[in-house]
Amino acid sequence: MQQSNAYIIIFTGILTVILATLLSGTSVLLKDKQDQQVKLDTQKKILGAVMDISDIIDDPAAVEKLYSERISSIVVDHQGNEIKEDAKGPLVAEKVNIQKFYKADPTERQYPVFMFKGNNGQVESYIFPMFGAGLWDWISGYIALENDLNTIVGVAFDHKQETPGLGARITDQVVRDRFKSKKIFDGSELVSVTMVKGEGNAGLTDYEVDGLSGATMTAKGVNKMLEHYLGCYTPFIEKVKSGQKLATN
Repeated sequence: MQQSNAYIIIFTGILTVILATLLSGTSVLLKDKQDQQVKLDTQKKILGAVMDISDIIDDPAAVEKLYSERISSIVVDHQGNEIKEDAKGPLVAEKVNIQKFYKADPTERQYPVFMFKGNNGQVESYIFPMFGAGLWDWISGYIALENDLNTIVGVAFDHKQETPGLGARITDQVVRDRFKSKKIFDGSELVSVTMVKGEGNAGLTDYEVDGLSGATMTAKGVNKMLEHYLGCYTPFIEKVKSGQKLATN
């Protein structure tokens, strides 16, 4: 039976409203679970930058317990001073959106700092989040430094769509391990750490890590991200190194 154009338009309109309502309702119902998953993923990355959590990676309760026991956090400004609140209220480092601040002037950003505590409660490592551009889209990462704020304990990288088998290898443990024990400062000068061109390089310095074959642009993105954000965190690092008490805004 052939339907009139009016019938088809009305039917399509009603169906669209019903589907939109269902999708909207589903999104609202799943929001808490989505937020919890994002929180858990953030905790895994922060912990993963400083220690091996492969034995608990699939156990959300164990990850949350370890995180609550060993990680503390603050938010600092571009001068390294602690910020406890902004116009929207108290600040929580885990909720600061690094991606959102990426395009903002560095002097206007909020910088989360995560601290990994040993069993004695003393800070063993500082963990700094960062964000940048890879070959195809965004990349992000966490770099963990020993409490000398110079020696790299570990890194954790993520990406949206770097090339599988090439740039996407920045998330591989074997690549991440290349950063361990490397340095970022030569005396008081920030050098950062650089992923060199090519793979299988010998004679690397304390400030160089082996590169990725066929992924030069991704490696350059990682290098740029590290250098930029380590520069942004340098005022905080210098304050901690000098034993200065962090001012609070």
